[in-house]
Amino acid sequence: MVTAIYLTIGGAVGAVCRYLLGVFMARFQAKFTIPIGMLTVNIIGSLGLGIFFGAMYGNIPTGLYNDALYVLLGIGFFGAFTTFSTFSMESFHLLEKRQYKPFFIYTGISVVGAIFCFVIGFFVFQSWMGG
Repeated sequence: MVTAIYLTIGGAVGAVCRYLLGVFMARFQAKFTIPIGMLTVNIIGSLGLGIFFGAMYGNIPTGLYNDALYVLLGIGFFGAFTTFSTFSMESFHLLEKRQYKPFFIYTGISVVGAIFCFVIGFFVFQSWMGG
């Protein structure tokens, strides 16, 4: 029961942060052909998750579903903050509009950028924390 409460709190805060950052980034959308709001959210979220794992664990352990901090932040906050479903919908929308170049830019930056930012966050904070 306590785990579900941590998950709920982390998820609620993560979803609100995603929404607020998306609203903020929407002000700049007219300058871009790709969905800049969710791109920003997913890149920042991946960096944050990398920092979290690097700083807190120094590795990527398995079986953390009973670890309160992982449930609160790793699954709850970052799970709700980042959004693969919206990324998928926006990618499909670009294809549907036959905007192939923005589609490849968006999906490429999203996937490669998110992994790159996770790795950077993980290794920088793993080294910084002495891991």
